[in-house]
This record gives sequence, C-alpha cells and structure tokens, in this order.
Amino acid sequence: MSNHKILIIDDEPGIVQMLRTMLHKEGYFFVSSAYTGQEAMEKISRNTYDLIILDIMLPDTDGFRLCQQIRQHTTVPILFLTARSGDLDKLTGLAIGGDDYITKPFNPLEVVARVNVQFRRQEQYQKPSQRAEIYQFGPIKIDRKAAQLWVNGREIPCPAKEFELLLFLADHPNRVFTVGQIYEQVWGAVSIGDEKTVAIHIMRLRKKIEPDPQNPSLIVNLRGIGYKFVPPIEEEQNEKRTAEH
Repeated sequence: MSNHKILIIDDEPGIVQMLRTMLHKEGYFFVSSAYTGQEAMEKISRNTYDLIILDIMLPDTDGFRLCQQIRQHTTVPILFLTARSGDLDKLTGLAIGGDDYITKPFNPLEVVARVNVQFRRQEQYQKPSQRAEIYQFGPIKIDRKAAQLWVNGREIPCPAKEFELLLFLADHPNRVFTVGQIYEQVWGAVSIGDEKTVAIHIMRLRKKIEPDPQNPSLIVNLRGIGYKFVPPIEEEQNEKRTAEH
C-alpha cells in the first residue's frame, strides 16, 4: 500500500473511474478526482498531492492554462492526459511545466507504469547517498534534501522532474550523456519518451540557471553526442567579481 496522494483531473467519469481502479490495484488508495479546472484548483489549495494526472480538454479551461496555475502552488509531477497527439501540443505541455505526456486512447497499464516511474525516481533521490546534499556552483546552490534551487541568492521554483534532471547533471559534472542515457536515468527504465522531452527540460533548466540561456555555458550540448554539465570554476567567478568592481 502506498501513501502517495494522486489527483486525477478529467471531465470523463469513465476514464477517472478506470484510472482509479487501476491505481487501486497497484496499491494507490489515496486517489482524488476533479472534473473541472475550478474544482481542481479548490482541491489543490486545500490539499497536498504527490502527483497530478491532468487532461487538457476541460469544460471550463484547458489543461495548459490550468498547469500554469497549478505550478504556482506545487512542483509535484504533472502527467498530461489528452487526445491531442501533435508535437506542438506535446512541446507546449512540457514547456509550461508538465513532466510527461500520455495520448488517448491509452492503455491504463501504461499510465500506472508512468506513475510508478515518477515515484520511483523521487524515492531514489530521497534516499541517503554519498552524493553531496548541497551543491554550490558559483551563484548556483542546489539543496538535495530540501529540493530547492537558488541562483544568486534567490530561490527559483523548480518542478520535480527539472530538479531531478539538475541533480543528475550535478552528480556527474563534466561527463557527457546521450539523450537516451539521460532519459533512462531521470525518467526511469521504461523507455517511453523521446528526444524532445529531454530537450524541453534542458531548455527550461537553462532559463533558470544560465547567465545567458541563448548561449549556454553550464548545460552544454555536444552536437550529435549529448549534453554535459560544466560547473563554473571558482577562479572564473572571482575574476568576474573583480571585473565588476
């Protein structure tokens, strides 16, 4: 039995009940539902959830707009569930804070598998390890235990999957990883994603930590190979401070 709390936001009672049944069979008994955006926000404001499954087509709003509202309250994983299968919709969902994207019609076992992956990755990062609890890379501070990102002394909101990706890169500085390796390590062993998922999350992280996101120097793309995290060297930081004064 799991203590994780899940919120399903979908206006189709049949889908909600099917997902609830499958999640119950998997041991997730704390499953709530909301059928409109307004109902969802009321529940999110009153309760704490560990994961949200969000339909894009809702009667009073669309999931993209609702996701942005949810991100003002919580950074828990959001799995989009929608009949829209176009790349533009997928990229939009990931860019505004979604962690995964599932298209209808879907196999409910696939949804459960993705939910399991999200929680498995969270638990892995919460386990005690030999890795640093706090990283300080120049102006960037990463607090593993508190799940907080600070840049230039200011806390930067960071959704769960982005934070996991940042931690993975911080744990392996200056090491090159292919997109496939990153996806497997951060999204789990179930290979149900693509290059766009990684690229979108990298782009969002760059906007948070790079001095110039258009010319990234921290998360570097090696064309045709993959990505690597290049921490700022303390000497370089000192030189920049000296030049500014």
